[in-house]
Amino acid sequence: MRPTDHLRSLAADDWQAATRHGFTDALADGSLPKDRMLTYLQQDYLFVEGFVRLLASAIAHAPSLPDAIPAAQFLGLISGPENTYFLRAIDTLGGDPDTPAPAAPVTAEFQALMARAAGSGRYEQMLAVLVVAEWSYLDWASPHAGKAAGLPFWFGEWITLHSGAGFESVVAYLRDQLDTAWQDLDDTARRAVEDTFRQGVALERRFFDAALAGFGAA
Repeated sequence: MRPTDHLRSLAADDWQAATRHGFTDALADGSLPKDRMLTYLQQDYLFVEGFVRLLASAIAHAPSLPDAIPAAQFLGLISGPENTYFLRAIDTLGGDPDTPAPAAPVTAEFQALMARAAGSGRYEQMLAVLVVAEWSYLDWASPHAGKAAGLPFWFGEWITLHSGAGFESVVAYLRDQLDTAWQDLDDTARRAVEDTFRQGVALERRFFDAALAGFGAA
């Protein structure tokens, strides 16, 4: 079993709940209310700064230039097309992309997890959070990729950004990096990666739970 498969198996229940969630199902069939999508995107947009810093830290700690280049290319996607999508979608749905929303509790917890990984100086810790974030999104979005073209752009483009060959290659790269790093870890470091991975998956599940409820909206 690949190390990343082992890690996913440790969080199997939360992974299944996060990647086959009522929120993403409603998003993909177009039935999700606009106000729920707006609050979700406003919260998700709060992750961009921390995610960019985390990914940049991983690039800086990559063992070689060939190991770093795919992450650097992905950084361009996050800071370019994905950031532009957020601005367009939040504006279209009636929000103000220039005024950040207050972070919900689960959002703040995930931000803290990213910051700890970025500041850890440990490549495998950075990868653990990155793999959870990107692999779980590939898993939920891929089954819905064929629906994207028939949906309003705030649904369809979000699915497209997280499915298809390009995004699959990003996830494959991140998994390969973590699988390789795992081989050189001692038992203590492996347990730390397991803990971080499980925390990340649990937070993904809780984030979608909160999104479905409108992050506390009445």
